[in-house]
Amino acid sequence: MKTIIISNRLPVKIIEENNEYKYIPSEGGLATGLGDIYKNGNSIWIGWPGLEIPEDRQLEVANKLAELHLYPVFLTQEEINLFYEGFSNEVLWPVFHYVVTYAKYEQSYWDSYKAVNEKFANNTIKFIEQGDQIWVQDYQLLLVPHLIRAYKQDAIIGFFQHIPFPSYEIFRLIPWRNELLTGLTGADLIGFHTYDDVRHFLHTTARLLPITASANILTCNERQIVVEAFPMGIDFDKFSSLPKQPAVFKEIERLNNVPDKATHVLSIDRLDYSKGILERLQAYSLLLENNPEYVGKIVWTMVVVPSRDTVPQYRDLKEQIDRTVGDINSRHRTATWNPINYFYRSFPIEELSIFYATADICLVTPMRDGMNLVSKEYVASRNNDDGVLILSEMAGSSKELTDALIVNPNNLGDIMNAIEHAMQMPQEEQRERMIAMRAVVKKFSVKRWVDNFMLKLAEVKQLQDSLKTKHATNEVNNLIIDHYKAAQSRIFFLDYDGTLVGFKKNIENASPDPELYELIDKLNESPLNKVVIVSGRRHETLEKWFGHLKIDLIGEHGAWQKTSDENWSSLPLLTNQWKQEIKTLLETYIDRTPGSFIEEKSYSIVWHYRKVEEGLGELRANEIVSHLTILTADRGLQIMHGNKVIEFKNMEVNKGKAVLNWLHDKNPDFIMALGDDHTDEDIFKAMPPEAFTIKVGNNPSEARYYLTDYKEVRKLLSSLV
Repeated sequence: MKTIIISNRLPVKIIEENNEYKYIPSEGGLATGLGDIYKNGNSIWIGWPGLEIPEDRQLEVANKLAELHLYPVFLTQEEINLFYEGFSNEVLWPVFHYVVTYAKYEQSYWDSYKAVNEKFANNTIKFIEQGDQIWVQDYQLLLVPHLIRAYKQDAIIGFFQHIPFPSYEIFRLIPWRNELLTGLTGADLIGFHTYDDVRHFLHTTARLLPITASANILTCNERQIVVEAFPMGIDFDKFSSLPKQPAVFKEIERLNNVPDKATHVLSIDRLDYSKGILERLQAYSLLLENNPEYVGKIVWTMVVVPSRDTVPQYRDLKEQIDRTVGDINSRHRTATWNPINYFYRSFPIEELSIFYATADICLVTPMRDGMNLVSKEYVASRNNDDGVLILSEMAGSSKELTDALIVNPNNLGDIMNAIEHAMQMPQEEQRERMIAMRAVVKKFSVKRWVDNFMLKLAEVKQLQDSLKTKHATNEVNNLIIDHYKAAQSRIFFLDYDGTLVGFKKNIENASPDPELYELIDKLNESPLNKVVIVSGRRHETLEKWFGHLKIDLIGEHGAWQKTSDENWSSLPLLTNQWKQEIKTLLETYIDRTPGSFIEEKSYSIVWHYRKVEEGLGELRANEIVSHLTILTADRGLQIMHGNKVIEFKNMEVNKGKAVLNWLHDKNPDFIMALGDDHTDEDIFKAMPPEAFTIKVGNNPSEARYYLTDYKEVRKLLSSLV
């Protein structure tokens, strides 16, 4: 068994000098964290080598990379332009960072994105063996999980997204939104940096695809997909040890011992419109204008790493930054002091360590960021437990580094005040905050991130395997058939909505179809069989639909019962005098919830929200339960929260009690009970251990087995007759 890592870029940088290729290992966080995986055993990493390699030299490069457990996906310049620079960075990047005005929905971008994702998948497929774990990385490869799944159904696939995932309202702007989500649903485990991203993804997927979501689990084609937050860390020991290296330590000592040392502010960003660089500059300018006493007492080292500066938006951003820095320096500098030391270049990690270790304040204020590891690198570098981190609430790391000064990056006054607060913060407070943050960064390192993800991926496969054994198909179906054939007296307790028919927004549209009538007739053909429909439906409705059949009916959760040769009868001593009070209260919620409605039954009342906007219905349902729980308990009523309904009924009314009453004096040697919601759990609990209890849907249940939907229910029942 091996692990196959797939990412857009391999963890090496290839440089051509004098017609020779040099291979330089990457020092990035992902390469560091996954190094222990792909460098050990027979595990491998698949990705683009970062350079267009001529066809006649591709074998040479592939052989050299294979020595490092790396396997290249070669891309042409056109593919790089359309797939990477185009779709990945001009559609997904701006949309996922909420800068939708920069998105360019070009068909050629999408066509290339699909083709390159297929190329990555095809390159991976030839390496897959039974039991291998596949881990796909980031937004450039959203289609790869599904493409691999189509080739190998039982593959173990994880996916992690390193940038934010937007809300439904933003994501749905992408023309190819459904295809992207379908691509991701090929994974078994989908990881994001924060729970906000998890929530956005679950909500978006449930809205756009025919997929059910429960808690953090999606169910797609009988397969469970877990969506989880895994905040990525850094190599803490590496960044903590760098300032102790002799050359680095010497330079840190020299800079820290400068007489009358000004407060040193540091920021390190890649050139990107998501980083909030211009807003940060404006806040700094405001600070100097409002506080002339800070002249000469504060200096900002601003590092901007070049990125895509040939793209118009990035080129314009670079020009604006240059102009703004120049304006601030020209207006505020003195003969001996420059307010901003601006570097448009990258630095070796040793020099970055010097910056981190000598900065009194680190300013990290992106407009939107998946995690932002600069904030963690700064914290890890502060071996003296001093310094202040100012952190945007829009960065994923703000969810962990809660002892930073958290700011809204759009609020210039907020940033300005945070800088002032940081300058005046006592050493003891700095120490308390930094010790707490260093403990978090040290504990949740990049290696812990990798271990947590891989352990969860293994757990998800165990969950899927355990559910397979409970899925009432194949082997389980054959077991049921064998017991059915051997039995001399058989009972079928069948729920109706969601079990025998699909879920409908209009409750009157869920009437039986010819196929269902034919199925019930076939079950009835055997004199050994007895069919009992146990439903929450009004007994009048059940009479209209099934009164002509030779079956027994239990309506309104057991309040009414009818055998095939008798009339309807209700439970004795039931009262409905409470209904008007509950109805009046529910009507106030109908006024505030468009699409909701009330259904009255003999001894119960139901508030439906199946037609209500997604999210609003759940919100109102929770309000109703919270509001009416004490009131209903005082009146001997029970609240039943079902599928898009809340039902209020007498406590004596219970599907479990109803079927036990029906079974009195009967001794069948085959019992099957099927149902799909909370009310059916009472039936499952009431059944003897040997009964075949089956839940429709794979949510936690008292049932022994489960089926995915009403179609599988009909298929199972048909297989018996």
